[in-house]
Amino acid sequence: MTIRYAVPVLLLGALTACHESVTSSVDEVVVDTEFTGGSTGGWVVEFADYPEGEEEFYELESGVRPLPAPLDTTRRALFVSGSNRSDDLFMYLKRPVEGLTPGATYRVRFDVEIASNEGSGCAGAGGAPGEAVVVKAGASAQEPVRALAEDGLYRLNLDKGNQSTGGKDAVVIGDLANGSDECSGGDYRLKRLQDASVEVRATADAAGKLWLLLGTDSGYEGITSMYYNRIRVVLQRQ
Repeated sequence: MTIRYAVPVLLLGALTACHESVTSSVDEVVVDTEFTGGSTGGWVVEFADYPEGEEEFYELESGVRPLPAPLDTTRRALFVSGSNRSDDLFMYLKRPVEGLTPGATYRVRFDVEIASNEGSGCAGAGGAPGEAVVVKAGASAQEPVRALAEDGLYRLNLDKGNQSTGGKDAVVIGDLANGSDECSGGDYRLKRLQDASVEVRATADAAGKLWLLLGTDSGYEGITSMYYNRIRVVLQRQ
């Protein structure tokens, strides 16, 4: 039988302001988030792989906004944007999931719908603006946090891999190429990133918590602006 389980108090306001369901059975937890109500639904946006104090230079932006035309402008989605001046900008979302079995290992699979205006097969500095901006997803008992490294850049504490390659804590689930042949100023299109064979495995901590990670790792040396329209995550206990 599927039941709704208690979520952390700090998330309750967010859950009532967006369309999100968190359901649990003995062996499976599903987190399903849409941003139609204007809230981030407990997802926090952060940026890594850029220098301290250079947020304005890197044109870092995020927030819940209406989808752009010709998409349904009455719907809202989570907008994330930045200029990849370091040739390695990582723009990511994170959120905790609680109520898991302490010490249990989970198979974590993502089903994500994004909106992108990056065409397919287009050329760009450092790489294609569509194919060279990959979407990575992962999970860890350790909270994803950034910290200043010796090179003066903010670096993530988890192993997400680099650019088009995944790491121990995150896998590549797709890219921003939207199938159009428009290579400059094209319309935004919805794109679903889902592959049942692509997953990450993570072990819940002693309190029964895991952190989810979702973001773009860019090899394209330009501005990337995209929307997360829906994020569905299935955590299946092993």
